[in-house]
Amino acid sequence: MKNIFRPCLTSFLLLSILVPAGSYAQFDAGPVIDNSRNKLLGYMLSKQLPVMHFSDKVMNDDLAFAAFDLYLKQLDFQKRFLLQSDVDRLSNLAPAIDNNLLKGRIVLPEVGYEILTTRIGGVEKMTGELLAAGFDYNRDESYETDPEKLQYASNLEDLRSRWRKILKGQIISRYLDLAEEQEKNKEEKKSEEDLWKQAEEKVAKRNKNFFNRMRQETKQDHYDRYFNAITRAFDPHTNYMPPANKEDFDIHMRGSLEGIGALLREEDGYIKVVSIIPGSASARQGRLQAEDIILEVGQGDAEPVEITDMRLRDAVRLIRGPKESEVRLTVKKPDGVKEVIPIQRDVVQIEETFVKSILLEGPGGSKIGYVMIPSFYRDFEKTRNGSDARNSTDDTRKAIEELKKEGISGLILDLRNNGGGSLMDAVDTTGLFIEVGPVVQVKNSYGDKRVLSDDDSSITWEGPLLVLVNQFSASASEILAAALQDYGRAVIVGGAHTHGKGTVQTLLDLNENIPLLHLKKYDDLGALKVTIQKFYRVNGGSTQYKGVEPDVVLPSLFQHLKSGEQYLDNSLPWDQVEPVPFKRYGSTPIDLDSLLKKSGERLKKDDGLKVIADEAEKAIEQSRKTTISLKLSDMRAKRKEAQVAREKIGAHYLKYREEQDAERGEVPGEKPEEKKDKWKAEVKEDPYIRESLLILKDMGA
Repeated sequence: MKNIFRPCLTSFLLLSILVPAGSYAQFDAGPVIDNSRNKLLGYMLSKQLPVMHFSDKVMNDDLAFAAFDLYLKQLDFQKRFLLQSDVDRLSNLAPAIDNNLLKGRIVLPEVGYEILTTRIGGVEKMTGELLAAGFDYNRDESYETDPEKLQYASNLEDLRSRWRKILKGQIISRYLDLAEEQEKNKEEKKSEEDLWKQAEEKVAKRNKNFFNRMRQETKQDHYDRYFNAITRAFDPHTNYMPPANKEDFDIHMRGSLEGIGALLREEDGYIKVVSIIPGSASARQGRLQAEDIILEVGQGDAEPVEITDMRLRDAVRLIRGPKESEVRLTVKKPDGVKEVIPIQRDVVQIEETFVKSILLEGPGGSKIGYVMIPSFYRDFEKTRNGSDARNSTDDTRKAIEELKKEGISGLILDLRNNGGGSLMDAVDTTGLFIEVGPVVQVKNSYGDKRVLSDDDSSITWEGPLLVLVNQFSASASEILAAALQDYGRAVIVGGAHTHGKGTVQTLLDLNENIPLLHLKKYDDLGALKVTIQKFYRVNGGSTQYKGVEPDVVLPSLFQHLKSGEQYLDNSLPWDQVEPVPFKRYGSTPIDLDSLLKKSGERLKKDDGLKVIADEAEKAIEQSRKTTISLKLSDMRAKRKEAQVAREKIGAHYLKYREEQDAERGEVPGEKPEEKKDKWKAEVKEDPYIRESLLILKDMGA
């Protein structure tokens, strides 16, 4: 049993390592660093994390090595700066991380910063020499793009060879971009020589900006990343938030960015799209999607800025902008294809974030209801004040009641891309489909467990129910899907698994545990987001790590992606607790074997799903081929091959959506009814909805 954290005791212990306020260190490339503040912060993390965190992890050598691995990834994930000898030197410091923190010593980031700063300067000089020397674009050679498969450079000559290939690939890629743009615009033709010269100039400018940005990294930024590596060694959702990251904090809390409406995260040197906010500019434009990696950000017609290895808050500053201005994002799609996506910045259209529903025609003229829940929302401020607050449960209930008036015989509940939200509404929405009973178990770090239940005996919909999920259905949406599956109340349909986020975090203000006298000396210490609880299904299994496995699995274009909790470093494992008593729904269980057999037979004939399945298999195979050719003719052919594959899929599903890109949410004076008509047409074109209608027919709807 863990000892309960006592702020007064910790404050007393902290006084023993406080050093004189004059103990500062000056360095060349940044502001004065308060070493005593960092020592204090390291000590606080080492004491508070083992006590507060859900797991039983302690500060020992195992955790030290896990933190070191994360720190090394943050230092040079793409292995473009450090030599193997540098890594060996840093590795010798890893075993002492835990003891050094407890003693208030900060060693690893000091040495790491010194090494990285030296290497960046050397590589900048090296790239200038390489660009001046030029490249053989027809030379048949290749480059490994997966950092996990790369070794660190053995010496400076090895590092030079690596950068020569990187720059060559960048220039060829930029040349192909320019050639494609010229072909589309049909303007005055530039010569091949001019295009190559322009490509080389653009890459030179981009790399100059890249190194300028690298030099702007301060020593304190480096310390903060080190502290974040220590917290993430406990689990990927436990993070240190330095005070300078107030904008990052807002992103974490609000789940959206002003301007384009996307939730982003920094992952291994890249800025990755986690999810798209319903009703946002990105959602209406339609082309930016979860798992896209943003490589460059351009403003209007200006030259784009590369954001690889950029801090999240700096990338956000580039992406944000005045309403109605245009930002151009160069993204790398999950299939490896690069695409430039123009998005007109705008505010989130609130009505698009709410529950939506339509009546669909099923096989044989049957009437099927369709309800999409983008997220589980609730106005908690109004709830606290005792006022009626709009929430997703009431909106879902109203939508179903309206559909029932149309005489529906089955219902589709769409939770795809639903990243969660209000736990209360996940529980209450479950209650719309069962009489009464437990919905989810919540266990804290002390082993205490509570059960959240539906106590309302009324049922809004008693007929056949199908729930659609995908890899981006997470948290609260997994709770709803899991409960309906355990009760035998619904058939869950989707990809191999949902996201698998079955944990709860809380935010701790680190300043609250410091006596006011000393807080003035150390200024703002930042905050700690820490995992404190875990969700469990009524059958006892956790939704963490594994997620929810659908009853009927359909092919997904994203099935080759390592997307989900199980692919994150140090994610908490799946486990189980004692199940709670609950009564399965209905007297006759759903015949899943029959549904699976019939659906499997249809998949062999459905052109849309067949294409998706075939292309998904190709994508899986392609994802294993991480070595790319740096020969001009090969790179051009590879682009063409990827484009043909995307067009093939588009002929069955994406084509309709792409044709609507220019219209979606951007037509002046467009009426709400017109928007709904477009959305309804999209739903009807969706092959997953088509198959869901047939599954409901097999269920008797």
